[in-house]
Amino acid sequence: MGTGGLEYVGLGRIEGPLVVVEKVDDVAFDEVVEVLDASGAPRIGQVLDVSRRHAVVQVLEGTSGLSSAVTRVRFLGTSLTIPVSSRMLGRVFDGIGRPTDGGPPPFRGKHLDVHGSPINPYSRTYPRDFIQTGISAIDGMNTLVRGQKLPIFSGSGLPHNRIAAQITRQAKLLREDIEFRIVFAAMGVKHDVAQFFIRGFEESGVLSNVAMFLSLASAPSIERLLTPRVALTLAEHLAFDLGMHVLVILTDMTNYCESLREVGTARGEIPARKGYPGYLYSDLASIYERAGRVKGSEGSITQMPILTMPSDDISHPVPDLTGYITEGQIVLERDLFQRGIYPPIAGLPSLSRLMKDGIGPERTRDDHAHLASQLFAAYSRVKQVRGLAAVIGEEELSTLDKRYVEFGNRFEQEYLKQGEYEERSIEQTLELGWKVMTSLPRAELYRVTKEEIEKHYKPEAAAPQPEETSSASDDADEDDEES
Repeated sequence: MGTGGLEYVGLGRIEGPLVVVEKVDDVAFDEVVEVLDASGAPRIGQVLDVSRRHAVVQVLEGTSGLSSAVTRVRFLGTSLTIPVSSRMLGRVFDGIGRPTDGGPPPFRGKHLDVHGSPINPYSRTYPRDFIQTGISAIDGMNTLVRGQKLPIFSGSGLPHNRIAAQITRQAKLLREDIEFRIVFAAMGVKHDVAQFFIRGFEESGVLSNVAMFLSLASAPSIERLLTPRVALTLAEHLAFDLGMHVLVILTDMTNYCESLREVGTARGEIPARKGYPGYLYSDLASIYERAGRVKGSEGSITQMPILTMPSDDISHPVPDLTGYITEGQIVLERDLFQRGIYPPIAGLPSLSRLMKDGIGPERTRDDHAHLASQLFAAYSRVKQVRGLAAVIGEEELSTLDKRYVEFGNRFEQEYLKQGEYEERSIEQTLELGWKVMTSLPRAELYRVTKEEIEKHYKPEAAAPQPEETSSASDDADEDDEES
């Protein structure tokens, strides 16, 4: 032990979730601290800052009830570790890994540092394996790949929790009979949200494959800084030591960043954008970069962090920096949600940067990439046409523009919209994409090949083609001139 087990009696001062211990010696950054209140009840803390004569300690369970005069502090000389084991699956823990489901703590299992071990980039395996979520808007256009980190950008009141629960129930590898293990971490969520996930996992029968770490809104906010790290420590053990495929869901990362800002303010740090600390980017990267695959291990960690954008502002520091670190984003759109479309996944702002490597021949289907590109292009034209219709009125649109309006309506109502418990295979998703494409004339399908059109483009009815109408009118004009 760094201090031989010596206890320091009395605190220099208490500032929010932080305490300052004066006249300390041989104390290290990130060291675990045991803080004992007047009754002798212990609380866990961590050293945040060290100078020659004092140490700043963040108390994970809050500082309420602590007295500067009688509080005792013991520096333990180690960083924070937790025992990890596959027996933690099917269990519910608090934000720092203590059981809350009435069961005993894990008796056996190796103790691992909650901050993990940095992965050598050379040791990483490039993610290429398609994960089927059963949600068309994700599988068809923003494909999730095993080992990827793909966040969900949401807003207050949007159904991100329902989408996360649906992905948890339905995620599977397409060509391998392998079940995902789920590590779920919630930070600053309300009790009813936590119960929604627990009840949903129980009813769907996946709870035995889920380890839940819940730092509720009633818990000290400082606890949220460790919750994602504790969850990822278990995920790394399951994936890289036991060879399992793990899906990690972290919600809500905005609450995590608020706690980080709170601690930074208490420490007197100079704030950066919107009051967040200047190291917000590197701190988020230390969490997100713990996803991936490693050479020599069969397992993988796939991350889906969820964050709510304040005022639906995608340029806010939290979503902005998250987008730089992760490999894309799934963006939820309030307008779609208000029109009753679930899941309200925005067609244009959403992106999966690893999609091209996880689809195609022998992974999903040969036409997947071209079809997704065509759907993106057509829906982009729909947005332009709707903007024009708002100015001149829909009845003044050209025949072709009206066909795009029809396509946009069908795309949203038939392709994007699906039931919360409706699971679509990738084949169903792709065929549905071609089905809604029949609202457009063949000449507008310029991002798919002729062979793909011949094979998959099957108009349900002989709708009039705008180009044929225009050519017929041209012939009529020529006849008038000749007469």
